Amino acid sequence: MKSAALLALLMWQAAAGNEPPVAKPADLRYERTIHIAPGAGQACAELDAGIFPHAAPSLTDLRIFPAGGSAAGNPHEVPYAITLSEAVTAETQSAHVLNLGMGTGGAANKIVFDLEMPDRAYTGVTLDLDPAIHDFLITAAVSGSDALSGGKTTALGSFTLFDLSSQHLSRDTTLPLEESTFRFLHVVLSVAAAPGAGAGAAAGFTPALVRGAQVPPSREAQILYSTVAETSSIATVGRESRATFEIPVRVPVERVSVQLAPGFKGNFSRDMRVTAVADADPKSTVEDDRHPLPEMMSGTILRVHTTEAGRAIRSEQLGISAILGANLQRAAKVTVVIENGDDQPLPIASVRLEMRERALCFEAPAASGPALALYYGDPGLPAPVYDYERLFVPAETPLAAVLGAEALNAAFRPPPERVRPFTERHPEVLWIALIAVICALGVVALKSSKNIG
Repeated sequence: MKSAALLALLMWQAAAGNEPPVAKPADLRYERTIHIAPGAGQACAELDAGIFPHAAPSLTDLRIFPAGGSAAGNPHEVPYAITLSEAVTAETQSAHVLNLGMGTGGAANKIVFDLEMPDRAYTGVTLDLDPAIHDFLITAAVSGSDALSGGKTTALGSFTLFDLSSQHLSRDTTLPLEESTFRFLHVVLSVAAAPGAGAGAAAGFTPALVRGAQVPPSREAQILYSTVAETSSIATVGRESRATFEIPVRVPVERVSVQLAPGFKGNFSRDMRVTAVADADPKSTVEDDRHPLPEMMSGTILRVHTTEAGRAIRSEQLGISAILGANLQRAAKVTVVIENGDDQPLPIASVRLEMRERALCFEAPAASGPALALYYGDPGLPAPVYDYERLFVPAETPLAAVLGAEALNAAFRPPPERVRPFTERHPEVLWIALIAVICALGVVALKSSKNIG
């Protein structure tokens, strides 16, 4: 019985010692005033890259209190939710190709087909054209309807698709539509050989050229990015243009983009390479921590603004996806390289590292309510649990809120060292007590059985 009592006492101590600490403004090292537009209701403020180095990993220590709350005893927290910019439709979907064939009237350069579209809004369709066929110019006439035949048809425009491989330029097979919801698209491709094409290029201009079609997320629902770091210091080393960055700990990097010098009109297609190396940890005995291996990502940036055979061509992509993991828990050096080959280096105005936009959303107080501030800077504080976050629905037009400059919390008092409970520091004691209780109960049961016998 004494062992059972001891076990109960130890379990009570463990439960009491593991209660999460209560967040108080005075325990948080940094603060930023929240400036909110007049009004009431949901308000959202963008979280910039400057928060991440001083906040706990995953931003678990962010708290909103009335401004100056450190002097008001233990004020109530203001619940919040963090949003992350993302496409409404996270995945590209396929469109089914129907009625694929040659154009009427025996026109050998016309390919016609219908596309059965996904049941959602879309603003672009990427045609999957045979990758073995190069050097073509295509005029694509597109119309939409809600019935495959016999319904009302709406013209959606004429677009130029191209492959200019012989000119060392790019390939673009995307139809850039206005946002539409038509169930079916009717597409007529007028195909011609591009300047520089070989004599047999036209032999591939048959219905077999069309392999399928993909529908990316609507541009109206695309991911938005904010700048993490930017540099205009671009070094030319051999055939490469290079930009380097020193990124603080925990700052996310999810995209790399370039800005060209104003007035530059040239066409190009260049490979981009991004390398990230985390800072070494001299105290670690793990080889990968003392000599971290680099992360590498690559992609292509391009711009084609030209007229070929009387057809205007417009295609531009000045950034690539580059989700870095090297800088999640340590600072990192990031190098961005643009491979120029034998061409002149691009006139790059700047290179940017970007992250997906993150916003802090909460209910703004009434006009007569207290001003608010964001507090953070306690890595031992666990993430909050709010009904507000669990039930959060983003408003279509939330009130605009802006975070002020980061400042040290004048009322900050370093919290006393949080001592882990005895049972957490010595888990073996709990097991020993449990075994002792089991043994004691076994002995009691054995004696009872003998007495009964």
